[in-house]
Amino acid sequence: MAKRVTLAEVAAQAGVSPITVSRALRRPDTVQPETRARIDAAVTALGYVPDPAARALATGRSDVIGVLIPSATNAVFTDVLSGIYDRLAESRFDVQYGITRYDPGTEESLLGVFLRQRPAGLIVAGIDQTAAARRLLDRAGCPVVQVMEIGADPVDMMVGFSHHDAAAAATRHLIAQGYRRPGFLGARMDPRTRRRFAGFRAEAEAAGIFDADRCETTETPSNVGMGAALLRGLLERRPDTDAVFCNNDDLALGALFEAMRLGRAVPGDLGICGFNDLEMMRAAEPPITSVRTNRFEMGARAAEMIRARLEGKDPGPALVDLGSEVQARRSTEGPS
Repeated sequence: MAKRVTLAEVAAQAGVSPITVSRALRRPDTVQPETRARIDAAVTALGYVPDPAARALATGRSDVIGVLIPSATNAVFTDVLSGIYDRLAESRFDVQYGITRYDPGTEESLLGVFLRQRPAGLIVAGIDQTAAARRLLDRAGCPVVQVMEIGADPVDMMVGFSHHDAAAAATRHLIAQGYRRPGFLGARMDPRTRRRFAGFRAEAEAAGIFDADRCETTETPSNVGMGAALLRGLLERRPDTDAVFCNNDDLALGALFEAMRLGRAVPGDLGICGFNDLEMMRAAEPPITSVRTNRFEMGARAAEMIRARLEGKDPGPALVDLGSEVQARRSTEGPS
């Protein structure tokens, strides 16, 4: 095996001290441009790769910011990652992310893996950690930001929005548009989904129009086909349902396709509202109403908060509510 290139070898090639090389790699802005150029050339010529384990041993922390999200294929979470990478692109920090697959046990295991690497900071999706995972986060010894949601008891810092309030706003929109027999379509039924359902139920009950028999849910993961199946099941049981609030946009798109197959006019016979406001909601025909959530901003703000803390600056409020907004489109223009 080839021998690993050392910091001292880079320093000798560049004609500087190892301390200067270390400083140039960690904080380039503190080194003169011409010196930095010689060091960069030496790093490239020798193929030098910094040893994160050695740095963590020397400083007590690595330059890694760990990110835990449920899925890497769901656009909701890739938007969050985009915000994180955007704010860390010009920094010394590297991003490593782990996929929990919505499994609390996997989240606990991945937290253990990250913490053994002594990360500079952690960004974790959600607020529903197990007791064991919460203990790990409480003792992490680094800045921690929970994203995608807000709650009363943050581990350290938190940036997100209320799923309950966002769903309640969507339900108020359906009611204001004249729908009086709304249903709910939900898949996976994880804690976030249940909070959205609670928001839908609270508003429907307040208006005196909640009907548990119009709620079609499954523990199966969400996809477009599932949206079609859920709507089909709901309409077979309660064909007079005049609107559906869908737990996410995949279900909403599937519901639209199924309504078309059944000859149900949208919005005349059936109003459809999604959640997350992905691009496909605007591209659908008719365009589908959805709840816009500020996912890129959540990732960006989380990265900014961690950087500020690590640089000895004020990260601002520990809890940041970015809110949400109903994006009204033709799919909920009202019943015929």
